[in-house]
Amino acid sequence: MKIPRTPLKKTEFVGLMAMSFATIAFSIDSMLPALPEIGAALTPEALNRAQLVLTSFVLGMGLGTFVTGPLSDTFGRRRVLLAGFVIYMVAAVLAMMAGSLEMLLAARLLQGIGAAGPRVVALAVIRDQYSGRQMAQLMSFVFMVFTLVPAIAPSMGALIIALVGWRGLFGAFVIFAVLNGTWFALRQPETLPPKARREFRATVLLAGFKEVISNRTVRITIMVQTLILGMLFGMLSSTQQVFDITFDQGANFPLWFGGIALVSGLASVVNATLVVRLGMRLLIRVTLFVQVIFSGTFVILMLTQALPDLGNFMIFLVWMTSIFFMVGMTLGNLNAITLEPMGHLAGMAASVASSISTVLAVAIAAPMGLAFNGTPLPLSIGVFCCAVLALALMHLIRHESTLTS
Repeated sequence: MKIPRTPLKKTEFVGLMAMSFATIAFSIDSMLPALPEIGAALTPEALNRAQLVLTSFVLGMGLGTFVTGPLSDTFGRRRVLLAGFVIYMVAAVLAMMAGSLEMLLAARLLQGIGAAGPRVVALAVIRDQYSGRQMAQLMSFVFMVFTLVPAIAPSMGALIIALVGWRGLFGAFVIFAVLNGTWFALRQPETLPPKARREFRATVLLAGFKEVISNRTVRITIMVQTLILGMLFGMLSSTQQVFDITFDQGANFPLWFGGIALVSGLASVVNATLVVRLGMRLLIRVTLFVQVIFSGTFVILMLTQALPDLGNFMIFLVWMTSIFFMVGMTLGNLNAITLEPMGHLAGMAASVASSISTVLAVAIAAPMGLAFNGTPLPLSIGVFCCAVLALALMHLIRHESTLTS
């Protein structure tokens, strides 16, 4: 196959990168309506364990990112991303045939490892071609398109389940990966020239890892990303149960979730509009401060039961929307701050940041999800604590350094 040489126009580039990121959202959000059926089929004695289908995928993605970035620094972006899609599809087929929850979790772990390719390489490709606040602005556009997938994924998942059962979801994952991988293979040029590649040797990798992790700002942004992803994954793990068990809205869950995702997509528009003028650090700090206020208020309302059931549901919708809005206002900016001083190590930096933040986020999110007691109180307390810590950490970053270009 002939490798394309002409750089993509920005519109197509944004769309392609967004779809690469969307592999993650589609693999998680479309599974949400399937959790009750998976629990009933594979773990009827402990229905809460079904949500491990989500966290096992995220854990695999975190583990995969340890090597995906360095591999792309050695062999080029295209090869590693396309190899990731192949692993992702093989794992989806294994998940489709799983006869036990343990087998399903193992397949989802492998699928997450494959998904690390599109996730990390897309970040490296963006950094290869953009820098500074322009990179942050482009990432905002990418996340804006990316938001459409969470908006429709639960409804798509519910439709697929209604037609062919929950195992049919894994067939949809294969089709999605084929379409996305083909688009990338036919249209996206290689962005890392051979002369800029690094050897894949333990000493070289260790030196690159030390260089990335020795940067104080990078360390702080990784910790902040960890806490924000912990909030997001914790919410995703529990949200279907909260809608179904707490508020008796299980049948309408895909519609509510889609509406929240669409409203939250405005965060990327707002961020893209403001980031060049105000800077990434300020926007992150303001967003986290607002989240502390929202989550603290929600915890108080849950503890005091000051509102009727309908009022609690409306407040929950607002709070859940605020969490997704926070993600849209922060993650793109945090990735830009992390990668900006690491242009010569974009793949390694993307891997280190993504792997550490994702694996540690699972350690935060899994207990939050498993603590579900029929109410969103454990989740809200966990989110509040994470938001407070993230805001405190952001105050440790004093300057944006070169992030003014």
